[in-house]
Amino acid sequence: MSSALFKSVDFIKAKAYKNSTSSTQSGKKRTDHWVLEPIFTQNSVKDDLMGWSGGNDIKKQIKLKFSSINDLERYAKKYNISLEIIEPKEKKVIIKSYADNFTKNRGL
Repeated sequence: MSSALFKSVDFIKAKAYKNSTSSTQSGKKRTDHWVLEPIFTQNSVKDDLMGWSGGNDIKKQIKLKFSSINDLERYAKKYNISLEIIEPKEKKVIIKSYADNFTKNRGL
């Protein structure tokens, strides 16, 4: 991390999680880093015309990426951010071959 993005901290809490793959993908690309996402206490503004919720604060769109949980915790401690750490769930891999799709007892 080069410099502190949130030097004037507008939030007190943040959630930390490790990216996971979608249920339709089997690869592990982009899952090797931890993400720090701030939880802002400001309410969003409702648009009168469309009814969408939004706001003018672009800091809500920022997510910081860290290579390890230790780096993330060190950053949070340095800037007095309380963390809610969401531990990643281990993916259960069932090893099977293509021929298993054509067996008589395939679980139907």
